[in-house]
Amino acid sequence: MDRLSNRDTDVLIVGAGPTGLVLALWLVRMGARVRIVDKTTEAGTTSRALAVQARTLEFYQQMGFAEAVVATGRRTIAANMWVTGKKVAHAVFGEMGLGLSPFPYVLIYPQDEHERFLIERLGELGMEVERQTELIRFEDTADSMIAHLRRADGSEEVCSAAYIAGCDGARSTMREALGISFPGGTYEHIFYVADVEASGETMNGELHVAMDRTDFLVVFPLKGERRARLIGTIRRELESQAEKLSWEDVSKRVLDWICIDVKTVHWFSTYRVHHRVADHFRKGRAFLLGDAAHIHSPVGGQGMNTGIGDAVNLAWKLAAVVGGRGDASVLDSYEQERMGFARTLVATTDQAFVGVTSSSAMARLIRLRIVPLVIPLLFAFKAVRRVMFLRVSQTAIDYEGSSLSVGWSESVQGGDRLPWVEHANEGGDNFVPLASLDWQVHVYGEASKEMRAMCATRKLPLHVFPWRTEIRRTGLWRNAAYLVRPDGYVGLADAVGNPAAVISYLDSRGIRVRE
Repeated sequence: MDRLSNRDTDVLIVGAGPTGLVLALWLVRMGARVRIVDKTTEAGTTSRALAVQARTLEFYQQMGFAEAVVATGRRTIAANMWVTGKKVAHAVFGEMGLGLSPFPYVLIYPQDEHERFLIERLGELGMEVERQTELIRFEDTADSMIAHLRRADGSEEVCSAAYIAGCDGARSTMREALGISFPGGTYEHIFYVADVEASGETMNGELHVAMDRTDFLVVFPLKGERRARLIGTIRRELESQAEKLSWEDVSKRVLDWICIDVKTVHWFSTYRVHHRVADHFRKGRAFLLGDAAHIHSPVGGQGMNTGIGDAVNLAWKLAAVVGGRGDASVLDSYEQERMGFARTLVATTDQAFVGVTSSSAMARLIRLRIVPLVIPLLFAFKAVRRVMFLRVSQTAIDYEGSSLSVGWSESVQGGDRLPWVEHANEGGDNFVPLASLDWQVHVYGEASKEMRAMCATRKLPLHVFPWRTEIRRTGLWRNAAYLVRPDGYVGLADAVGNPAAVISYLDSRGIRVRE
């Protein structure tokens, strides 16, 4: 185990976007020593990523600030699809996610505001981002990482850390220094992004996706009256001039037929969309997270949320290892768990993105003829709407097959996200205890005397929730034992509630709870 030592820090984080900031917040809350550096002079000033998914809000609830984020952002409760000027589908998020999460909606929260919020929370814990500080090089000495940092005045510093985390974006210097390849490609179209003030009947606080033969447009509602983020395609004949284009060069045809009248453009930019996944997320004592590890299309608003998921997944493992509460082998599960999801996400968003933007005859046939017929039929089924919510909200992510995932009971297996039970007891839902950011045992029904005794001896928190017949719909089994990880995923599911299974799981991985 990597116990606290005379190293300068336990974890050096390179990059202070949302991924790096969440990693720092979790690590500090769990008792690890952290430094976070970024070569920029200030936090982002453009809104970039917008969507905050339900799973991210659940992580923030564990940290105690989900309500503050929700109050600052804008809930998007419904989405609409338009094809050649006709609305073909309407879905209400609140209905889709009802009973699945305490946050059954998508939150719109611009990344610049989001970053400032996270920086403030970090400051409350006594930490600051070290700005204008660049990672030059680093060496893995087997028992530590030696990082060379350059400050704004040109002076250099050597920092010793147990581990280093690369959260430094798609052009990651850490990934390049590690020699990890980043295979993938670039989509054929160039896109524009614009933050605007507008009027019209479509400016109703809902999400809108519109497409026809050649154009594609997404309208994200922003907080405040008449504010929206527009993402659309640049006409082919103008792509060679993309860097010189302005709002005046954008086709307004789709805007006209969905009735949006843009009054003011506050920000405009063009960009290409890439789809890539690094060959490895770890090399020795160095880890890659967020855009440094994977980038993909903006379909579904998954990018930033996936990076935050990486951060939470890695944070508790690093904190356990450097704090002497877990074997170093626990860190092997980070790549196991996050790489598989990243590859699946890139593949699925790639298919969807090509379908709505490709200029091929087959793609046009699908989006102009088949989509208007099929989507309304699919949305009519509650089961389909719920599956869509689970996928987009990232609450369906599981780590089955991981070295940390063991056992099963009913439909809940080791590696699944703990199902949400509303009104689990008088203290609230069953996610309330997850605020401890530590291992715990959940029993729905009655816990045996042996289970209670074992948890007391191990100082392992035991939460027993009264059984109700409606709990079975979540897949949880009466009187089964669920050993829940600090990130809210089930490590062990034991159908008979056997304390020996819990002991074996913990001891084989050297896991202890924080005292």
